[in-house]
Amino acid sequence: MEAVQRSPGYSVEREVLDEQSLEEVAQRREKSPRTPLADRLKHSLRCSGRRLRRSVLRWVPVLSWLPRYSFRDSALGDLVSGVSVGIMHLPQGMAYALLASVPPVFGLYSSFYPVLVYFIFGTSRHISIGTFAVISLMVGSVTERLAPNENFLRNDTNGTEVLDLTARDTYRVQVAAAVTILAGIFQVVLGLVQFGFVVTYLSNPLVRGYTTGAAVNAVISQLKYIFGLHPRRHSGPLSLAYTLIDVCWLLPQTNLGTLVVSVVSLVALIAAKELNVRLSKKLPLPIPVELIMIVAGTLVSSLASLQPQYGVEVVGEIPSGLQPPRAPDVSLFREVIGDAFALAIVGYAISISLGKTFALKHGYKVDSSQELVALGLSNTVGGFFQCYSVSSSMSRSLIQESTGGKTQMASAVSAVIVLVTVLKLGSLFQSLPKAVLSAIVFVNLKGMFMQFLDICTLWRSSKIDLLVWVVTFVSTLLLNLDLGLAASISFALLTVIFRTQLPRYSVLGQIPGTELYLDVETYAEAREIPGITIFRSSATVYFANTELYLEALKKKSGIDIGKLLTYKRKQAAKQQRREQREQRRARRHAKRAERTLKGPGARESRGLVFSVEKEAQLWREQERHTVRHQGNGTVFVRPQAGNRQVSWEYLKMGDPDTATLGSVSELEGDTSTVDSSCDTQDTLSRDLERLSLGSLGKWSWDIHSIILDLSTCNFLDTVAINTLKSIFTDFGEIDVGVYIAGCQACVVEQLECGDFFIPSLTKRHLFPSVHDAVLHCLQLHGTPTTPGIDCILDVDRSTKL
Repeated sequence: MEAVQRSPGYSVEREVLDEQSLEEVAQRREKSPRTPLADRLKHSLRCSGRRLRRSVLRWVPVLSWLPRYSFRDSALGDLVSGVSVGIMHLPQGMAYALLASVPPVFGLYSSFYPVLVYFIFGTSRHISIGTFAVISLMVGSVTERLAPNENFLRNDTNGTEVLDLTARDTYRVQVAAAVTILAGIFQVVLGLVQFGFVVTYLSNPLVRGYTTGAAVNAVISQLKYIFGLHPRRHSGPLSLAYTLIDVCWLLPQTNLGTLVVSVVSLVALIAAKELNVRLSKKLPLPIPVELIMIVAGTLVSSLASLQPQYGVEVVGEIPSGLQPPRAPDVSLFREVIGDAFALAIVGYAISISLGKTFALKHGYKVDSSQELVALGLSNTVGGFFQCYSVSSSMSRSLIQESTGGKTQMASAVSAVIVLVTVLKLGSLFQSLPKAVLSAIVFVNLKGMFMQFLDICTLWRSSKIDLLVWVVTFVSTLLLNLDLGLAASISFALLTVIFRTQLPRYSVLGQIPGTELYLDVETYAEAREIPGITIFRSSATVYFANTELYLEALKKKSGIDIGKLLTYKRKQAAKQQRREQREQRRARRHAKRAERTLKGPGARESRGLVFSVEKEAQLWREQERHTVRHQGNGTVFVRPQAGNRQVSWEYLKMGDPDTATLGSVSELEGDTSTVDSSCDTQDTLSRDLERLSLGSLGKWSWDIHSIILDLSTCNFLDTVAINTLKSIFTDFGEIDVGVYIAGCQACVVEQLECGDFFIPSLTKRHLFPSVHDAVLHCLQLHGTPTTPGIDCILDVDRSTKL
């Protein structure tokens, strides 16, 4: 039989340390003074040859890797990869241009200029910059909103309204260029101020839910090309639903020629894609399915005269050559500023997520801020050449990486392929049916539709993330891409706030034989320390959850501090009124005795004096023994007469019906000897009144210490610090000691800055661990004799674990 290997154990013997002792033992360093702003600015503006070289290499990464480029190791892989990606750029560029509502040739432009800019400034070696379905669709929502078809209708010579396609497309290109340049400016500025971390607010479920919703938007927007319809253009919330209704309403008007082309293209593309997947290990390169479909569609359309005979809509004129740079229409910036910011954030989120994925796989680092600058420059420069906004494409990036691409030299090769097509081959695709491009869009969205499987995965792993995914998806469908993104980010941030507002509060107990303290509700072997409540929150304490923290502390400790303090103040006020009544009564008796002693009948006067003294003695006995009953026993509150401070002593006896106090019973029997003018009945009724104290929680003798485990806190704001102060003060009034354990160094610094420490509340109340705090409390209140406590407390405050 194989022997069971035992885990190694350890034993530590040290003194119990509080925060002050820990700082002395560990020799805490003094915080260095902050450098003045003027000196920091002077240092940042200081220039040297080495610093200039380092800055240039950082901002222009191509200068760092291109001189060391290895042709032997990388050239062949980059060449094959670049050709493969370039072939993919051609159909995707023209197809995604339909999503952006601009002529297909501008999709080719967007696959050329931004790629060259990213080649110079980018830090990822494997992502493929260019047109992307989601970004194209976001641009298309802007262009169609600002340049709808209704604005470009003109009367023909016959008096009928005709759509001026040339004017419409020209204006849409201007809108697309304007929103692209503004989005690029946003990205460059955010990158220069090192604001790349903004993408962290876009969680993975949010991004995947958003892209899935955008894929549905893309499909619905392409239905008009699939069926050859011309539905009305809708904008604003629920516009997607209105568009879908219009398409369904116009289905009887479907162009059969267009539908046949769409179905054949879809079937051929899906079959070829599946063939590529099945033969991926046997084929050196994937079959360029999209390019083959474009060539075949163009040939069939030209030979069969699909446009003139069957009314199939085609791409139309594609100008040869490149467009000269053109300044954007600045007047459009005000109308597209919100859309531009959304484009900047979403485009960067998609690019950096892909870039970090490949960097982690191949062992290099991607600079988040530099990526933001590189993407911004790609959009800004491309916008001047009538390109629309770009991002990285997952499909092209996977091809670039899987076919052997090792550097961005592959992107440069793909840009050359696009350039040759634009200069020499563009005019050959004028007869290409738009239905073929829409089919390419449909098939390439398969990966995004596969993200619906996230619902099953998130259901098992995290219901909150599933809720974020669903809300993002629904918001994208109902509110469009821009408002849907804003609503999704807001909801995701709210889930974080709610989770910190509603953390798990727990009481900790010791695991026998260890220094570990775990939740008593989760672990059966965790044992509470008698007299000590160890309280922990699973989240940091700040202004949004301080009230909930305090309420949970009252509930878990069983002490309703508010009711106890209120009751104590009432008892103190009653005690003060009793003292005042006693003083007034004593003065009245003294005056009456003085008058009696001076008058006749001195013997009777001495008897009266004796009665007065006895009455005063009875009053004092009554003050010392005041009985209060409650459901599970008898509680004695013993105020000391003649002293304004009320000393609280809670004692618990047997059944309240049988529990009696002899002196009080005697008092009740002897009150008949007291003079009726002293109003004894009134005082006795007040002192012997029955109070229901069951709602006040545990009695103070039940808990003598509360330990707040703040190991989960990474910061404390002023509201949290004031709340902790009130906890120390309030529980101190009922003689319950409060201690803090597990504070991080930054939290201790915040307590110091927040004036938390005072002469009566020092760092002696802070402990580096819960076990230190427990041992301190046990020594302070006597070594426990309960056998359930598994700890060693020596007289020299040393612990042995």
